[in-house]
Amino acid sequence: MSTRTERACMLCGIIQPVKTFKQDGCPNCEGLLHFQNNDQDFNPITDCTSPSFEGLVAMGEDDKESWVARWLRIDSFVPGLYAVKINGKLPPIVIEHLEASDVIYRPRDGSAED
Repeated sequence: MSTRTERACMLCGIIQPVKTFKQDGCPNCEGLLHFQNNDQDFNPITDCTSPSFEGLVAMGEDDKESWVARWLRIDSFVPGLYAVKINGKLPPIVIEHLEASDVIYRPRDGSAED
């Protein structure tokens, strides 16, 4: 039985407690993933975040220029804890919405190639 209450956003990788995602959404992706949406067929907390992730990177305001931030592609995001690898992928309907908004989705599960 897992007692982990943190989840990682599958788009940006930020790690937050479930409660924070429910109350505030994702600080990087709220306009893209609509965490405040209460559609019965789509639950952004369970569909767009994952409790299964590996590695942690802490990024502060002064760390945005670091090679790690650039390597993880988090250098334009808010300071916080980020997952290095996230197990899971966004649902196809979300990926279609992102593509329609000209947002390139790069899975953070290690399957994307540069």
